Amino acid sequence: MPIFPLDNSIEFPHPSLAEPDGLLAIGGDLSAARLLQAYRAGIFPWFEGDVPLWWSPDPRFVLYPKALKVSHSMRQIIRKQTFTYTRNKAFTEVLRSCKTIHRPGQGGTWITSGMESAYTDLHRKGYAISAEAWVDNELVGGLYGIRMGKLFFGESMFSRQSNASKFAFIMLVRDLVEEGVVLVDCQVHTAHLESLGAEMISRDVYLGMLKKYI
Repeated sequence: MPIFPLDNSIEFPHPSLAEPDGLLAIGGDLSAARLLQAYRAGIFPWFEGDVPLWWSPDPRFVLYPKALKVSHSMRQIIRKQTFTYTRNKAFTEVLRSCKTIHRPGQGGTWITSGMESAYTDLHRKGYAISAEAWVDNELVGGLYGIRMGKLFFGESMFSRQSNASKFAFIMLVRDLVEEGVVLVDCQVHTAHLESLGAEMISRDVYLGMLKKYI
């Protein structure tokens, strides 16, 4: 399959045309209109270098919120109130922390300055949200993503203290269950999220859920 170059149009090729690794298209801008169209189509941006690459992997790594797994140790952390949980209290700080925190085994970050500006704009427009974990008044973990309809598209998380990002994720997912969200898009596999109940589903199933619930 070819990798499709994007022009000024915000329309994307169908995800079924993606490469085996999920790479579908290259180029274009990070306008709010293009980003939201990408999420609606089951596509997300991920940089390698200075040019945006657009991905739609098959299978897709997702979490059904009601299938969230909370370990005994995490239940104890929640019960002991080790962390304080908030939403949208520190979106900018969460995004910047996801961008700058050192990640073992990774040479850099995929969150470019352009992405930082774009998702801050989406936050102002009410689409991008954050969840935070605090100890006293110090931000020690969190995550951000996009909320559209009954879906949440997770983008990145960070932790400066053991279990902080996991705590923020668990608390957010519990909120999302109460709000009727039926799917959390985790994009690609991580052992961290698998331990919380995330699983692989086919792209076709994923796209069907998008069509129904977004």
